[in-house]
Amino acid sequence: MTIPKSFLTIVFTGLILMMFMTCGIAMGGEGQKAKTLDELAARYDSGSCKECHEEIYDQWAHSAHSRSMVGSGAGRTRATFKTLITRGLMTWEYSGVKQPEDVKIEHLMVCARCHLPQLSEASDDVAKEIVKAVWDKDNEKLNKLSINCLICHQRNAIIHKWVDGFPQKDAVYGTSDGEHESEDQPAVKKNPIIKESILCGQCHGLGPGFGLEQPTQCATGYGSYLWSYIPEGGSQTCQECHMKKFNKGHAMPSYRDFDMQEAAVDMDVNVFSYHWRKNKSEGIIPIALVKVALTNKTGHGIPDG
Repeated sequence: MTIPKSFLTIVFTGLILMMFMTCGIAMGGEGQKAKTLDELAARYDSGSCKECHEEIYDQWAHSAHSRSMVGSGAGRTRATFKTLITRGLMTWEYSGVKQPEDVKIEHLMVCARCHLPQLSEASDDVAKEIVKAVWDKDNEKLNKLSINCLICHQRNAIIHKWVDGFPQKDAVYGTSDGEHESEDQPAVKKNPIIKESILCGQCHGLGPGFGLEQPTQCATGYGSYLWSYIPEGGSQTCQECHMKKFNKGHAMPSYRDFDMQEAAVDMDVNVFSYHWRKNKSEGIIPIALVKVALTNKTGHGIPDG
């Protein structure tokens, strides 16, 4: 039996298309760069999660993760992005940045590798939008982008991709396999690191970002956890302290939370007062000797991020 060449061509073409479709699903569509900030925000919109996980979503909405591009107060993180540009990029001879308009995605990734890792899937036009929003102090626009459900439970859910596979766009990752009542992510897949500190360590990290062309020193929380807390016999994970211990859930608070403050440090204050005869002209003056001892009870160095 002779198979027509046209039939073989159709079959071969179909297989190629299936391969590309599979890669697109597995790799999170990184081959197609988002051209606008709104397009990137829509790609990682987790608003539908609220329908079934209302309490968890509300906890996250009050967390630092929900405003990763703006930060606390009036915009501490947003201001840091401006500092990166004006006091960093624009002063570094070989950065290629002479003015804010020159900033590209690769430049913003100095901070965005943790504050917005999905930014690597955007074009330089999105970088221009972000820079303008930073200069305009447009918190509303910047808050469209964040570390949300789809970052921790999908995009960054798997670290050892050659062993555990690449994150699938049609799934979310949790503690077990099963069905998921969502048109976009109809499956839940077991994530071997969902309860492990290494999941958090991707951002709350080891220090310098050596993978960048311009490494910068940043968070070392996971580093001190590995190098100090664990070797000294510590056994709790980030999730156990920041989520379970005080039933904080996905708010995941740190030093701004009173319970976390109280649990983090033991303070011992000893005060001894006396009078000292200084000299004939000044006479006797009161003096206090204050001894303060602070003991770190956390699983990492403090302060840190």
